[in-house]
Amino acid sequence: MALPSRVKIVEVSPRDGLQNEKEFVPTDIKVELINRLTAAGFPNVEAASFVSPKWVPQMADGADVMARIERRPGTIYSVLTPNMKGFEGALAAGADEIVIFGAASEAFSQKNINCSIAESIARFEPVVQAAREAGIRVRGSISCALGCPYQGEVPVESVVDVAQRYLAMQVDEIDVADTIGVGTPKRVREVMAAVTRVVDPARISGHFHDTYGQALANILAALETDISIFHTSVAGLGGCPYAKGATGNVATEDVLYMLRGLDIDTGVDFDAVVDIGQWMSAHLNRKGSSRAGNAIAAKRAA
Repeated sequence: MALPSRVKIVEVSPRDGLQNEKEFVPTDIKVELINRLTAAGFPNVEAASFVSPKWVPQMADGADVMARIERRPGTIYSVLTPNMKGFEGALAAGADEIVIFGAASEAFSQKNINCSIAESIARFEPVVQAAREAGIRVRGSISCALGCPYQGEVPVESVVDVAQRYLAMQVDEIDVADTIGVGTPKRVREVMAAVTRVVDPARISGHFHDTYGQALANILAALETDISIFHTSVAGLGGCPYAKGATGNVATEDVLYMLRGLDIDTGVDFDAVVDIGQWMSAHLNRKGSSRAGNAIAAKRAA
């Protein structure tokens, strides 16, 4: 089966990777992380989140971070915006892309935001409209697309339904997210095949967590269904809040190592990313969860 010759990596460590850290990560470190990532060649970096600091205190300095980063021409700096207040913050901060998020699981939607999937997505309509009027890209994330911590299995039709709702709002890119990392390659193929029947594969991205060690296999399965955009986090930063002690986002270093072995180009400097992962892990005072990153670092030190 032919695989894409080039893949776009969306680096999510500054936002999704750091948001669950208990100790506040200094703004200087966040800014340096983003600057190092863009210098390494990432075309898209999820830089900040404009949510209430009461809910996500780690992201309270989003405006400062966005004001201080060195912007690399051509790089897309994305921010998470749950509502119009968040959008106004994103607009003032000069974000290139906003990210909205809705669940494919009815139970997850009710439990987390106390409303149905349809209601939750309808709330984003004014945000998306405002972004389009301002010429800002919009990415819509479908969380729990491969499983839910409350209801278990999520019907494929539910994922397709959310994708169609996003399409109707004219969202530019749609993330199919395995929020709790329960997906396996067979299920990934089924879900991606169904979604790409209604959405151009070029507009679909895969966001896989590695809770059960399936993320790389799931990315390979998605590549086989013509998906060529993936979200990764340097050093595997980002825990999974629904699985105690589990790792979260798939490590960027591991994905880059696999893609390089498949002769798939990303435009990202692998060695620089290994350095970034080791530097950030040292700052957080723990070993990163990237196997490739740690193996290369050990080899260098030998």
